[in-house]
Amino acid sequence: MHVFDQAIALSARGEGTYSGATSPAYGNMVGPFGGVTAATVLKAVLQHPALLGEPVALTVNFAAALADGAFTVHARPVRTNRSTQHWLMEITQPGPDGTESTVLTATAVTAARRETWGTDDAPMPAVLSPEAVGRPNMAALVEWVRRYDIRIAEGAIPTAWDGSGDASRSTLWVRDEPARMLDFCNLTAMADVFFPRVWLRRATRVPAGTVSMTVYFHAGSVQLAGTGTGTGWLLGQAQAQGFRNGFFDQTAQVWNEAGALLATTHQVVYYKE
Repeated sequence: MHVFDQAIALSARGEGTYSGATSPAYGNMVGPFGGVTAATVLKAVLQHPALLGEPVALTVNFAAALADGAFTVHARPVRTNRSTQHWLMEITQPGPDGTESTVLTATAVTAARRETWGTDDAPMPAVLSPEAVGRPNMAALVEWVRRYDIRIAEGAIPTAWDGSGDASRSTLWVRDEPARMLDFCNLTAMADVFFPRVWLRRATRVPAGTVSMTVYFHAGSVQLAGTGTGTGWLLGQAQAQGFRNGFFDQTAQVWNEAGALLATTHQVVYYKE
């Protein structure tokens, strides 16, 4: 089993309730990498026997740091229409007193996709190929970074933390390490591989953590499967819009090598001075 599938594995404990455990392979500064946690809660929806269609949107709110160890995922459809379905999800862990405490809340929309007219208004930027960028050029500051082949074409992590930053945009190639077929779960995780924008904009390394993350899926499972047999690259571009009062936002787009927009994502991130 791929290390990513081990990390997001869930065991059913009853309809809509699943048991899981954090993976050291995706460890972050505190707890696991947020992208793999978001993928795990989406996995609970995809495993649910009442599922209608495929993911269209996922919003994850990180209420507290997920502690290393076991956790419980709850997922339930709150409304099912003819072609759309709306979900509520939650991750809980035992607190210091042994009672279950909420560490994450989430919502999702799934839908039965149908063929319609379509186009992309966000073209893939022209950058050097991953082979030309070379490997590696992103330091593995935490363990989860080692689970990806990340090649930054623009906006790399500063080499000098001297406060001289003047832009927040990064463009990078990414794929699972080792290679894995693309699906909704690992696409969700890779939408979160960008280091904090405040580090680049300020060239100052300060504590930062995602508070809320939304992913919009523009591709269905057939298009994701057609992206490659696990060796295809994704190109991601992330940029912040504003930094103020301890929070900044980040918007990002993810394309496949053919230039098709697969997903867009938006985050709000907490940071300290």
